[in-house]
Parts: sequence; C-alpha cells; structure tokens
Amino acid sequence: MSGQKVWGRLVSFAKPFQKQIAGALVLLVLGTGAELAGPFLAKIMIDNHILAIQQTWYEVEEEAQTAVEAAAVEVNGSLYVREDRLIEAGYSTEERDAAKVSVLAEGTAYYLVEGEVNPNAGWQIVSQAQAGDRERVEVESPGGSTAGIRLTAEEVKAMYAADIPPIIGLSVGYAVLILLSAGFNYLQILWLQTIAQRIIQQMRMKLFAHLQKLPVSFFDKTPVGALVSRVTNDTEAIRELYVSVLATFVQNGLFLIGILVALFILQPQLALICCLTVPVLALLVYFYHRFSSRYYAAIRTRLSDMNVTINEMIQNMAIVQAFRREKGVEQEFAKIADDYFKVRLKENNLESFLLRPAVDLISKIALTLIVWYFGSASFHSVISFGTLFAFIDYMGRFFEPINMIMNRLSQLQQATISAQRVFEIMDLPEEQTEPSKEIGRPRGEVAFENVSFAYSGDQYVLKNVSFTAKPGETIALVGHTGSGKSSLMNLLLGYYPVTKGRIRIDGNEMSGADIQKLRRHIGLVLQDPFLFTGSIGFNIRMYNAQITDEQVQAAARAVRADEFVNRLPNGYEEPVVERGATLSAGQRQLISFARALAADPAILILDEATASIDSETELAIQEALHVLSRGRTTFIIAHRLSTIQHADQILVLSRGEVVERGRHEELMEQGGIYRKMYQLQQGDLSVKVSG
Repeated sequence: MSGQKVWGRLVSFAKPFQKQIAGALVLLVLGTGAELAGPFLAKIMIDNHILAIQQTWYEVEEEAQTAVEAAAVEVNGSLYVREDRLIEAGYSTEERDAAKVSVLAEGTAYYLVEGEVNPNAGWQIVSQAQAGDRERVEVESPGGSTAGIRLTAEEVKAMYAADIPPIIGLSVGYAVLILLSAGFNYLQILWLQTIAQRIIQQMRMKLFAHLQKLPVSFFDKTPVGALVSRVTNDTEAIRELYVSVLATFVQNGLFLIGILVALFILQPQLALICCLTVPVLALLVYFYHRFSSRYYAAIRTRLSDMNVTINEMIQNMAIVQAFRREKGVEQEFAKIADDYFKVRLKENNLESFLLRPAVDLISKIALTLIVWYFGSASFHSVISFGTLFAFIDYMGRFFEPINMIMNRLSQLQQATISAQRVFEIMDLPEEQTEPSKEIGRPRGEVAFENVSFAYSGDQYVLKNVSFTAKPGETIALVGHTGSGKSSLMNLLLGYYPVTKGRIRIDGNEMSGADIQKLRRHIGLVLQDPFLFTGSIGFNIRMYNAQITDEQVQAAARAVRADEFVNRLPNGYEEPVVERGATLSAGQRQLISFARALAADPAILILDEATASIDSETELAIQEALHVLSRGRTTFIIAHRLSTIQHADQILVLSRGEVVERGRHEELMEQGGIYRKMYQLQQGDLSVKVSG
C-alpha cells in the first residue's frame, strides 16, 4: 500500500472528528500567535522605551516650555525634551535651532554630551574632570570630540519617568501572552489527546470486529502474537501520530512561517540566510524518509516476532518446563531480540546522523554568518538594539521547531509503517456470506452429497463423502487420526468452502446461505474446551444476555455440572482464570456441555468431547450426551467408541473416505474396521486394524 493511500485512510478515520480537530488547531494557532508576538513586544519595549533615552534631546526655548512642559526634563539648569516627544507636541525638529544633546550609557553611568552622537558608533571617554559638584567628560566619536557631563541618578530617573508606565504595560502584556500561549497549548493538547484516543478506539474496534469476520483458514497460518501486536502496538503507534506528530508539525510549521515573516520584517537581508537553510533541511528529510522506512518496517516485523515467541512460550510453559527446554527457548528468543537490537541500532545511527546533529550544525553555521553580519562596523548605524534582540530571539526559535519536526519524523515513519500493517489486516477479504434474511431455526436435516475437500492443491483429505442426517438423529464419526473426521465438521461449520460436491441443510444448499447467521443454530463442544476469564455462569451464558440465570443453572443440572459447581465457594459466580486453569479437564468439559445446551442449537457438533473424561465420570457423560442430543441433530467425533453406541448412524472414515456405515450392532456384525477398533478398546490385543 502506497504512503498516499495510507494517509488517505488515516484521514478518513479522523473525518468524524474534523470539527473538534479544527477547534484544536484554532487553539494551536492562537497559542502560536501569542508566543510569536512576545519578541515584538520586547522590541518595542527596548527600542521605544528602555533605549529611548539615547535618542537626540533638544534644549527647549521659553516660548515652547509651556507646550512641552509635561515631557520636559530639567538637567543642570536647562530644560530638555526628547526628539519623539517634541514631534508629538507638534514641533518640527528640522526647523529648530535649539541645541542638540545626546545621552550615552556606559554600564550604569549616563552622560549628557553636546551634539548628536550615535550611541552604537563606537564612542569612548578620553578625559574626565570634576568641576564643582559635576563630573565633566570629553567624548571621542567618529563625528569628532564633544564635551558633556555625567548625569545624576535623579536626572536619569526623571528622563525615564515618562517611559516607566509603558514599560510596565508592555511587560504585563508580555506576561499575559506567555500565559495565553500556555493556556491555549494546554487546551489544544488535551483536546487532541481526547480526539486521538477516540480515533484509535474506533480503529481498534473496527480491526477487532474485522478479525472476527476473517475465515478460520487465516488464523490457521497466522501466529496469535503477530495479530496481538497489530491490534495493540501498531494502533498505539498510530495514536502518537494523531497526538504528537500532528500537533508538532502544525504548530512548528506555523512557528516557522511566523518566524520567517517576522525576520523579513526586521531585517530582510538576514532573513534570506535562514531561507537558504530550507533546501538543505528538505534534503535531510528526503534522505531520512528514504532510508528509515525500510528500518521501521523491519523493526515492526521483529517486534511482532518477539510477541509471537513470548505468546507461544507462555501458552506452552508446562511443556517447556516438563522437557527442560528453557535454555533452547531462551536462545531462540535471544536471537530474535538480537535481530531487533541490530535493526534498532541502524535506525539510531541514522537518526543520530540526519536528525538533530545535522540540524544543529546547520543552525550553528547560520548563526555564525549572522553574528559576522551584525558584527560588521558598517552595520551598527542602521540597526537598533531592540531589532538585534528580536532577531537573535527569533533565530533561536527558528531552528528549535525544525529540531522538533525532525525528532518527530521517526514517530511519523513508525506510524506510517504501523498504519500499513493495520490496513493490511483490514483489507483482507472477510468470510464469504450471502445477503439473506434472518435464518429461522433449521429442522436439522443435513445432507453431504459427493463432498470432496482439499486444504490446498489436489491433496484431498475428503473424497466423495455422502450421507444424510435426518432431524434429531445422532451421527457418529470414527476413524484413525487424519482420516478426515474434523475436516468434515469444519465444512459443516463453514470454516472452509467445499472443493467438490455440496452440503444441504433442510434441502437448501449451504453455499447460498449466510454462514454467520447459520452458525447461530449450530453448537460446538471441542476436545479441549476453552473457558474465558470471568465466572462459571458467564462461561455458560457466553455473551448471550438473553440466557437467564435460571436457564444457566438448568443447563448445568442437565449435564450434571451443578454437582461440582455447587461445591465451589461462590457457586456460579466462582471466578474462572484464563483457559480455566484452576478447573480439571473433566470440569471444563462439563461446563462446555452446559454452554452448548444453554444455547439450544438445532445442530450440535461434539468434536472428541469425551476424550478428556476419565472412566469414573463416563456414565455421567453418557447421560449428558443423551440430554444434549435430545431433539437436535448431533454429530459426534469420537475415539472412545463406548460413548457412541446409541448413535443412529456411525460413519467409519479411512483416508478421507467412508468405508463403513450403520448402527453399532450392524457394524459389529460386519466384522470390519469398526469391530476391530472396538475390540482393541475393550482390551483384545490380538486384533490388528488395517487402513
């Protein structure tokens, strides 16, 4: 599946939440805008207020004193007004002949000097002398020498007096922007997290539901651990896409655009240096995507293999320990873990080379060029300190979002690969069903007509099998291992399509029916019954809320399972651990009998259902079988022939063919394979069975 199709599928899962996502992105834009506005406020505060004292000042004449009295500052017996204040009062500085003065700062000392001196032009004090209560200085600048005095603290404070309220206001505004940015980002993260959880919940449910509709043949060749990995690990990686990757790419993408705009506003020449880094960064992304995709595909595969091995080992721990194969299993797992480690190491090496270190190198080169540019003497006269501060601030922020995006590229790749693996399962064809109305309860007539079946190719496991089971009859299937008994029932359950011939139920071809609806009327009891985590009552009810507690208990009594259930501390509410490990094999089998009876199927299949029962409880099982088969068509696959003597018809299979058929007495009289098998089970060791 191509990356474009994967992204299209991912977008389709997010479509039901597009309004919520749009709302979260609006919050993201607001938070980003608030954060980007901060340096501009800092620039205004520095240039227009903190460093505004270094603007040109004018000595005010008598006739102008009243008009600018509020902005005038008295220094050494004269009244001075800052240039911008004078312009605000309606006076043109070009037409004024008033003496110009400048304020220069060195550390915490401020000097008022005659004339117009650029504070950034490389001035220096060449002489200092005390004259009365004043310290007088001579300043050398590119424009020549000029005289001045050192300002007192009170005079400096007076010159700053008009700027204190704006500085406080802008500082508060900066703090408010920081709080707004934090608040908006918190809300959008919370919102996106919730949306992502919803999306992944729906994806998992859809994947889980799809798994239940896949044919059994798929599960025969697919390890359980691999499927568990796709439902859990892979969907979790996709969740990170919606939560972290989406927010990171949108937020930092907006950051980059906003920062570039701000840089062009502040200094277009330097902004071009940042733009020159974009193609280089694009090349990094291209090469990373090209090489990392193969690594992440291998990583997800190795992780799936690890899950398969762990699942297999845990499920068969008793066998591993009984045969003392712990070392062998450990070595097998170590090999898989080592393969995973090696692939991860390659991915780490790629990230270490192409991601943050490479971006850091590019950022250092760009900053070096900018510092060199700012450091040139010719540039001092055309840029303010506030602009310098804002530019360096934005430059520091420019490469941080790039680093964030580059760091998220690995998660983006993982999410893309994981999405491909999940969609591979979702795209598998479901079990073939024909659209039909609700199927009523069948009478139970089952007919096999010249049925042949092969799992693959022409290796037939069933050959021209024909028989008819009338409603309410019990059909027993016997034969050696591999004779085709279970395959016959797999066809009846619709797990596999018939290769040749047909199966009819109540005269209707099974191939034309909705097999999933038909299975509602078929009960199944396996040789190794599976009990789910829950209670005994839950396992008898088996997710069917329509079965009442009274029906559960009645079914248990009918198969004599209540005898041991009532002895348990909690009765039918007794907890059952995974696979019913705390119960004996016979107890698990009786619960499965009760489960089948409570479901009240029209057709019942007992697949080696008596193999796990000891001889002491065989009488109880015989009674349970009679109860189960009463009023319904029953198929019994049995090795223990003593449990099927009541069957209406016994089919003896050998190598996929029905070689004998009849009731117990009839087959015993024939003296064929069935009789020899029965005699062997009765302890006659002189009998030899062929076929």
